[in-house]
Amino acid sequence: MTTVAPASHHEVPHRGLITVSLMLATIMQVLDTTIANVALPSMRADLGASQDTINWVLTSYIVAAAIVTPLSGWLSDRFGRKQVFLVSVAGFVVTSMLCGLSWNLASMVAFRLAQGLFGAAIVPLSQTFLLDINPRERHGQAMAVWGAGIMVGPIIGPTLGGWLTETMNWRWVFFINLPVGILAFLGCSAYLPNLPRLARRFDFFGFAMLALGVGALQLMLDRGAEVDWFAAPEIWIETILAISGFWIFAIHITTTDKPFIDPRMLADRSFATGIIFIFIVGIILLASLALLPPMLSTIFGYPVITIGMVMAPRGVGTMITMILAGKLIPVVDPRKLVVSGLLLTVLSLWMMTGFSPQMDAWLLIVSGVVQGLGLGLVFVPLSTVAFATLEPRYRADGTSLFSLTRNIGSSIGISVVSVLLTRNVQINHAEIGATLTPFNPNLAPLITPGTAPSASVLAQLDGMVNIQALMISYINDFHLMMLITLAAIPLALLLRKPSSAMAPVAAHAD
Repeated sequence: MTTVAPASHHEVPHRGLITVSLMLATIMQVLDTTIANVALPSMRADLGASQDTINWVLTSYIVAAAIVTPLSGWLSDRFGRKQVFLVSVAGFVVTSMLCGLSWNLASMVAFRLAQGLFGAAIVPLSQTFLLDINPRERHGQAMAVWGAGIMVGPIIGPTLGGWLTETMNWRWVFFINLPVGILAFLGCSAYLPNLPRLARRFDFFGFAMLALGVGALQLMLDRGAEVDWFAAPEIWIETILAISGFWIFAIHITTTDKPFIDPRMLADRSFATGIIFIFIVGIILLASLALLPPMLSTIFGYPVITIGMVMAPRGVGTMITMILAGKLIPVVDPRKLVVSGLLLTVLSLWMMTGFSPQMDAWLLIVSGVVQGLGLGLVFVPLSTVAFATLEPRYRADGTSLFSLTRNIGSSIGISVVSVLLTRNVQINHAEIGATLTPFNPNLAPLITPGTAPSASVLAQLDGMVNIQALMISYINDFHLMMLITLAAIPLALLLRKPSSAMAPVAAHAD
């Protein structure tokens, strides 16, 4: 089978308009992974759902998108990359409107499931298009633009969702996709290049095993906190299914002639290292974003709009270093940029371990900016070098695997820090509470030895202990993420040297 490379890059007209259209679609899809979170309480009241069942609005979308993401490479080869992308954008917009018109929980979950199915291919295919329409020396700048949408989207999502919910209605969280999606569809329809289709056999068994592993893993991670993890049979079943699915899939792709995902792409050292790195970036980025809003709300009492204003500088920092990294990649060793970004991320997490309930917003903003600078400096060179030596025939599958790994890292990171937060709060509360005795001199203004404290005093003490226990637990999570980031720094040595990583790769023929 001969793989036809995309047309020569200087023949691609309207590159700027294509980039804008692709990014509109990408930001629209990425925003929907977080924008609906803050609207759940309002949805629950309107849809007649309980506290437990309303979470299926998020779970259905995440699981559907995770299962279909690896399929985007095969779909684009079989039916045409442009055609699949247009169908994905159109389907995403239509299902978004249906989500906004939902009349009960069942309809909402069904439409969110469909929204995840259609949206799964948007992110990996947008990355593939940007790599295709730009010459290799401009891949760094292209990945800077693409990364800005990927990284900034989750940051502004909760803020935008909170503002829409408070000023209008939760349904506008979905209706806002209509104008953005129409512009993206029209631009992509008019300017995206048509690429040759490839006659590629569908490895149903390989896809089924991967879908089983990914779907069961996502369900386990999303449902674990609600059912007390391995105390529930459901989690054991999902864990066994996930391990079985991944194990059978790994054996299958190494023993079959034409597997669903060709394992030979993982022989590219830079791509394989990039997959590991993007998994870690997923853990740090969304785990931090999952921790900060509830911390700011519970401990500091910030409203949604203020939380958004405090976290916005993080996105500004990310965009600054992404633009800078896109310009530096041709002249600076990308490995140095990655290490610098990881060190900045470590610094920000170290600053976050100094949080206290008495601090003002300044340390929150500064640490957020430093973390944004660091993650932006990691993401762009990583996304560029990971695909620099990967053969063009693997590009569509490679971007889908890249996106899938980032999403799985995010899900695992959020679940781990959430579990540790919950359990550490209980431990810290017990340890602090053990020191609250009538003989503690620090409690002399509140408790008189020999007399029982009043109910109001006990409530006041319990509130203070809860805040302290919660703050210590957040600090423990930040400390863990700092150690994970430090451990990732040596992996930068596995990335290819710039001279070989940035060398053009000719299309191969089998």
